[in-house]
Amino acid sequence: MRTIFISFVISIFLVHQAEAQTQSQDSLWSLKQCIDYALLKNIQVQQGTLTSEINRVSVQQVKAERFPSVNASVSQNFNWNKPLDQTNMEYGDYEGSNGTNYGVNASIILFNGFKVNNTIKQKQINYQAGQMDLETTRESVSLSILEAYMQVLYSIDQVENCKNQVNSTAEQVLLAEERMKLGAVSRLDYLQIKSQLASEKSTLASAESNLAINRLSLMQLMQLPGDESFSVDTADINLANIISVNPLADSVYSLALENKPQIKSAFLNEQSAQVNIDIAKAAYYPKLMLDGGLNTSYTNKYTQLAYGTQFQNGLAPSVGLTLSIPIYQNRSAKSSVEIARIQGSSAQLNTVDTKDNLRKSIEQACLDVLSAEKQYESGLEEYNSAKESYMLAFEKFNIGLMSSVDFTVQKTNLIVAENNLLQAKYNLIFSYKTIDFYTGKPLAF
Repeated sequence: MRTIFISFVISIFLVHQAEAQTQSQDSLWSLKQCIDYALLKNIQVQQGTLTSEINRVSVQQVKAERFPSVNASVSQNFNWNKPLDQTNMEYGDYEGSNGTNYGVNASIILFNGFKVNNTIKQKQINYQAGQMDLETTRESVSLSILEAYMQVLYSIDQVENCKNQVNSTAEQVLLAEERMKLGAVSRLDYLQIKSQLASEKSTLASAESNLAINRLSLMQLMQLPGDESFSVDTADINLANIISVNPLADSVYSLALENKPQIKSAFLNEQSAQVNIDIAKAAYYPKLMLDGGLNTSYTNKYTQLAYGTQFQNGLAPSVGLTLSIPIYQNRSAKSSVEIARIQGSSAQLNTVDTKDNLRKSIEQACLDVLSAEKQYESGLEEYNSAKESYMLAFEKFNIGLMSSVDFTVQKTNLIVAENNLLQAKYNLIFSYKTIDFYTGKPLAF
């Protein structure tokens, strides 16, 4: 109980500490901080923690069945009857009497087909499985936070790119306006550049809206109230530290089998189902119980005997053994065993299904890494080519050797290439972080 209290106090302290961070407008949330806060606040995680506590209490309760159960009782009775006169054979008037009974009784199971021991074993396994289920929930929340966090980082970079494009085009509008006044370019060329600026401003507004939406989504996943001051750490992510050798599905799967909590939970549930068969078989065995008691009573019928005298002389200790031998139980024991065996087979199938789903997810994740790498490489090549073309076009446009229409096409190509590269970059990062998730590495940069 002391350990639970200390853990509760520590949890409250950590929650308040995390909440205190949100009150500072200058604080930046790292990925680890977001995950830690979400795990403290998430309702599913809290419910899983409470379920785990219920399982722990269940283990303690079933262990106590090894000890005797003791009960004390006190009863007060009032009786009325008509006494019979043996001489005249006539009934008289009602006469009342009262009495008090005291008792202390205890019983203990000496043998019941090892049902208590097997039940304790099953409850302990269920508690461990519940811990793994809780860890599965925590991992699921962490992965959701990672995805939302990456969306925010992507949106921030996208907004920054849009701002740079708007600033660059705004300078070109000023230049085009001066050249139009000098007669170097037509008004149509000037309006074309001005239209491009309006389009980029609209794109910037959409990017800022997406950033606000993605940031709110992250805060909601963290169970954090919406706050304009909330901001994430935008420190540069070094792709070289993230990208590694292309993962092999078999290797990742082997590591995942060793560390993924859903696999451990499935194996534990399978063990629990096997123990449940032994529990059901206990109904075939005799049940031996030891009973004992100490009872006494007092009644006012014996007026010549004092209360204490009756209480002391009325003490009646008892002890006995009860052996219950099952002979015919309307097929209940046999049916229970058959159902337990079916549930055991179902648990085995669930283990196979869990492992199969994990394998499929890992195979898809490894394929996503390969695809993301190719997209990033092609995006980088596209961006470099578009940037080089844009620089040449920019020089030609400044000296009047390229029309505004052709120049706008080149800039649009660069914008598209920048967006494609940015999206490919974060897809690649998320793909590798997903592999880290399956191999048990921490979700942090």
